[in-house]
Amino acid sequence: MEQVTVIADCAVATVDAQGTEYARGYVVVRGNRIDAVGAGDPPDLGADARRVDGRGCLLTPGLVNTHQHLYQWITRGLATDHTLFEWLTTLYPVWAGIDEDGVRVAATGALATLARTGCTTTTDHHYVFPRDGGDPLAAEIAAAAQVGLRFHPCRGSMDLGASAGGLPPDHLVERLDDILAASAEAVARWHDPSSDAMLRIALAPCSPFSVTPDLLRESAALARELGVRLHTHLAETIDEQDYCLATFGCTPARYLQRLDWLGPDVWYAHAVHLDDDALAALAETGTGVAHCPTSNARLGAGIARVADLVRAGVAVGLGVDGAASNEAGSMIEEPRHALLWARNRGGPHAMTVRTALELATMGGARVLGRAADIGSIEVGKLADLALWRLDTAAHAGIADPVTALVLGSPPPLAALLVNGREVVRDGEVRTVDTDVVAAEVARAQAKLLAKAG
Repeated sequence: MEQVTVIADCAVATVDAQGTEYARGYVVVRGNRIDAVGAGDPPDLGADARRVDGRGCLLTPGLVNTHQHLYQWITRGLATDHTLFEWLTTLYPVWAGIDEDGVRVAATGALATLARTGCTTTTDHHYVFPRDGGDPLAAEIAAAAQVGLRFHPCRGSMDLGASAGGLPPDHLVERLDDILAASAEAVARWHDPSSDAMLRIALAPCSPFSVTPDLLRESAALARELGVRLHTHLAETIDEQDYCLATFGCTPARYLQRLDWLGPDVWYAHAVHLDDDALAALAETGTGVAHCPTSNARLGAGIARVADLVRAGVAVGLGVDGAASNEAGSMIEEPRHALLWARNRGGPHAMTVRTALELATMGGARVLGRAADIGSIEVGKLADLALWRLDTAAHAGIADPVTALVLGSPPPLAALLVNGREVVRDGEVRTVDTDVVAAEVARAQAKLLAKAG
């Protein structure tokens, strides 16, 4: 018999196409899907239904994280005052020592933090595969299953070492044929194309300065043959733009366009430095963007043209990015920062609080190709829901709950449901012991730093 859960007496922001909201409403969950949404009192579903008291709370879709590097959770707090290229060259020697156990620990810590900050679906871009490091992709997939988040890991890759003009050290890159074989194996082993999938795989060569044109072309062809999505970093910093102009004679966006990296199956991380032609190409082809405002500010990368992207119809989601460039790893901070950075660039009308919430929910669902399944509170969609407690002293007096959520202090979670399963209750992750995880993270970081010398 399917479990029935009723969340009642809460404000509801559905983030559907009409922007439907209820000052006092309810949601009924049956199994892993939303069965009813409405205003006022819920229907009587009998004594067997589990009831969640939503008084003082706002119910939203679960937040969708479209760019992350989970392994970096055990390298936080390093290279704190560096540019992107300085930061990478400082951290590559540390990351070279990572193994599957370190990735498991790091991923568990980062995923638990994402859950506690309202995230129900996350991607990850893992591109560091030391030769003696075991199977880090399997390790993070196991961690996501344990924490209980919907997971879209990307089998990342680097094949352009420093001796060939790339940024990563030679011992951290892989051979093209090995990458393609491992990518195909990851899709065959783990990818689930079903509508209620908890696990999907994408292919993700790392960046224009760490991969060859052949890897980009071959990965795009393989992904399309296998029916999975494509992801990479693009136009994050001026350093990257200068590298592409000097190496390829064009901007990063034009370079990727030449290699067939545009389309509704592609999303870019960052896309900070886009000219009008690049922005138009994204809009025309349905290419998505993962906007990472906190990381971009941490590294001084610049302020993305998010308002322009949204206005042009580009699918834009939000991402916390790697924990080594966003030590908080808090998903609920990203819509606030996206709003503030957009207004800092374009003025007070550049973005509304509801657009910021949409980027964090439906925007991310569109970017990951899951708009039919998640991202809004609608009958038939998967029960990925965040219930935010807004009756705290920090939010008292803010009448509009969406404003309180986006512009106020990050509120505690009364509950987080993923696929109908409770993952967070009263601010505590229920699936893992976060105190144990924290101790493991500290030990794993110490071990990794000692290995790096």
